[in-house]
Amino acid sequence: MREAEASPRGEDTAAAAAPGASPADGHGRPVVTAVVVTYNRCRLLNESLLAIHGQGRPPDAVIVVDNASADDTAATVRASFPAVRLVELPCNTGGAGGFAYGMALALAGQTDLVWLMDDDTIPQPQALAALLDARNRYPRRRPALVASRVVWTDGRPHPMNTPRTKPFPTKAERAAAAAADCLPIRSASFVSVLVDATTSRQRGLPLADYFLWNDDFEFTARILRGNSGLLCPASVVVHKTPTFGSTDTDPGQRFFYEVRNKIWTLRSRAPLAVHERVLYGGSTLRRWARTFARSTDRRGLATSLARGLTAGVRTRPRPTEDVFESIGLPLPGSGRDSAGGESVS
Repeated sequence: MREAEASPRGEDTAAAAAPGASPADGHGRPVVTAVVVTYNRCRLLNESLLAIHGQGRPPDAVIVVDNASADDTAATVRASFPAVRLVELPCNTGGAGGFAYGMALALAGQTDLVWLMDDDTIPQPQALAALLDARNRYPRRRPALVASRVVWTDGRPHPMNTPRTKPFPTKAERAAAAAADCLPIRSASFVSVLVDATTSRQRGLPLADYFLWNDDFEFTARILRGNSGLLCPASVVVHKTPTFGSTDTDPGQRFFYEVRNKIWTLRSRAPLAVHERVLYGGSTLRRWARTFARSTDRRGLATSLARGLTAGVRTRPRPTEDVFESIGLPLPGSGRDSAGGESVS
């Protein structure tokens, strides 16, 4: 893994994410570190980073985790965004691995909040400011996370990234969320979510072994169990997926990860209570039925379903530290990291 870290123009924003760094803001504002995971989408990443740096209230540091892209991603980031802390992983660890490593790097420093998003996420100019405002106006204990409203390129709500509303919230929970012009949620996607660093340090990182799909559901559900989470409609981001739709539209061989990872999540006691596992288990079966009904390759889906069921029942996800050690990359802040998150060859 190579890590490129150049001095930014003006203040040393990258220092906020470095181990042992001091907060970037001396006026009592929370230190926000943005983490963007990318893989072979240089053009979209460039647009995303321009939007991040153009925020009315920009983050104090930006980390880009490059999942061994084969395009010009690394060179473009170095040339165009010298303030960004670029991490080049030695192999593709999937979205789950990228977010796990990026969060570990951010949490190893003195950041207060971590703003997570994909490389095809384009935050509108006040997206971060709105998340912070909602967090500050929430009348109860600070929420564990605040999620943005995700729309597609034509402005329609994106079905791929709709947070799960909290089932049966109390009257007090609804009133508290309404005071911040928000809605109470039980989980969210990694397409623009602001996570409380202290809670994440207590509850742990995303599970890198998920590779892709359901890693954000498992992580945010685990973070929000017993804590408050909000959907902030005033914070808007555009998710520039190639087509409009959800992940249950002809997923192909990737359906393996949907099945295996959902079973892993439902078997775990950490993210969901027993009654929630029953509720989401039923929802999952209905979702899979819709996937088969809409598919043009049901035989391929059936093969992926069988493989996913077998893997989900017979195995469990490895600890995230073990996943990175298997590729020769100690995880920052894990106690196994002798390099403090810096360059590892």
